[in-house]
Amino acid sequence: MRSEGRAVRRVERVPGAAVDPGAWPDAVPAVAQLLREGLDLPAGVTFLVGANGTGKSTVVEAVAEVLGVHPEGGSAAHLAGADRGRGADRSGLAGRLRVVRSAGRRGSVFFLRAETAHRFYTYLEEAAHTGDGPPRPHALHRVSHGEGFTEVLLRSRWVREASVLLLDEPESALSFENQLLLGASLAAAAAEGRQVLCATHSPLLTALPGAHVLQLDERGLTPVEWEELDLVREWRFFLDAPERYWRRLL
Repeated sequence: MRSEGRAVRRVERVPGAAVDPGAWPDAVPAVAQLLREGLDLPAGVTFLVGANGTGKSTVVEAVAEVLGVHPEGGSAAHLAGADRGRGADRSGLAGRLRVVRSAGRRGSVFFLRAETAHRFYTYLEEAAHTGDGPPRPHALHRVSHGEGFTEVLLRSRWVREASVLLLDEPESALSFENQLLLGASLAAAAAEGRQVLCATHSPLLTALPGAHVLQLDERGLTPVEWEELDLVREWRFFLDAPERYWRRLL
């Protein structure tokens, strides 16, 4: 994957911005580390991996907002006139962050999150966006969640043209085959000099060659090799003997 020309170099706390270590989200170790040390965004693909509650979505959402994108998803072009549910900066984190960009590199940003995808599709319909390929955005509600997600991720102009692509658990809507296709498209984006930041629970996606993987846990944000990820070990143990897990739970 290419290592030069990244549009965003890092995200860091605005000097003097308040921090409350006893309150959410600042009490989450990954968020505390982000506020304390900042987060470097390398070229290519970066995955954030961790259990529920470790701050993956909070970090990706805050990065999206500080880059000018609505927390429900989309690009900066998808903000105008849209009442899209809950207000911006739900965690209060984005308002305390700033972006360090590479000189002469701005480019567009696109954010897609599984949790709010259907509200984003509704926004596209109401805003009369036509997109650039079948199905038209108003038809995204008429296909399965996975088909709609695949359409936006693999064929939409917004994703293809984004210098920075932000994803929140895209695998939740995708089959095994479509996860492979998504991984290939992320590798292609990296080869074109674009940046990807993706929160995921997928051992398949995180195995993408050349990707950077950060594990979020009680230590904060830690670079981890794929084989050493808690996620990978847990899936291996389960697939080796699923009956052992079910006996314990049932």
